[in-house]
Formats: sequence, C-alpha cells, structure tokens
Amino acid sequence: MTNTETSLVAPSETGTTTGTWKAPSALERRAILDRTKSIAIVGASANPSRASYFVMTYLTSSLCDFDVYPVNPRETEILGMKAYPSLADLPVVPDLVDVFRRPDDCPGVAEEAVAAGASTLWLQLGIVSDEAQAIATEAGLDVVMDRCTKIEHARFAGGLHLAGFNTGVISSRRARG
Repeated sequence: MTNTETSLVAPSETGTTTGTWKAPSALERRAILDRTKSIAIVGASANPSRASYFVMTYLTSSLCDFDVYPVNPRETEILGMKAYPSLADLPVVPDLVDVFRRPDDCPGVAEEAVAAGASTLWLQLGIVSDEAQAIATEAGLDVVMDRCTKIEHARFAGGLHLAGFNTGVISSRRARG
C-alpha cells in the first residue's frame, strides 16, 4: 500500500509516519482541538446524508464551542449558515481547515489554508495526501490526516458512543428492553 492509499484500519495511536512527517498523537490532536475556536469546513454539503453535514451538525451543536464556516462554491447556505465559495472569502482567519474533498483536491486546499492563515489542516477519515501535508507542514501548519473532527472531539469530551453520539447514559449494564 502506498502512502496515498487509505486502509480500512484506523490509524495507529502512536501515529503513522509519511516521509519525515509524524501523525499527531492523541494528546496532540486534543491540544489542537482545545485551542481551536473557528473551523472552516471545505466540502461542506447541504445534503443530510453526507458525512460533512453530519459533522457540521455536531460541530455547531451545544456540545461544541466552535465558530463554523461552511465552504462550498455550489452552496449559498448550509444549516442556516452562509456558505462561502473559498477560504479566501471567509470573514475570519480559520484556526482549523476541516477537509471533505478527494485526496487529489487536497494540495490546492492546503495552499488555500496557508494563504488564509490557518493553523491546522485536518483531512477527514479516508483522506490522505502527502502533497497537501508537505505544503501545510512546510508553512508551519499542524496536519491531521485520516481522522474525523467529530469523532475526535466527542472522544476527548467523553461523549462518544459506538453509534457516534452521546447517549447520556453512563452504565456498564445493558439496557433492558
């Protein structure tokens, strides 16, 4: 398997290494999310069946304290928020650029993230791009690949259930029913 292919196995907790880049550890990913205030979601979709919609719904919920900016040139509004055609059109400098695009599109997104002044380039589950990682790392951005911001936030906040949401129940017993 090459570095640009993805596997069905979750990335190692100790991090995968691509060239001289080392994937951030769990503690490093938590620190990234802890210092993040604004998130631009590149490839955000108004389609409720898309992963970006589900993640955006979570990141804008009361469980999170992020300012979220959908970025999609084909949308004008997503979840009641103005959608922006590109990172350059945002009214703020995003702390984190969360990418829901094909790996081939990621180097261009990385260049836009650098130009926008972002601190972190985060490629979602199944997305790995050595070229995007190199562009972002060389410019001093933190880079996370093949990880979901929603899953990672919920994991660190203590609210991740196997179904991907907080059930509000803390128990080691099975529910009767």
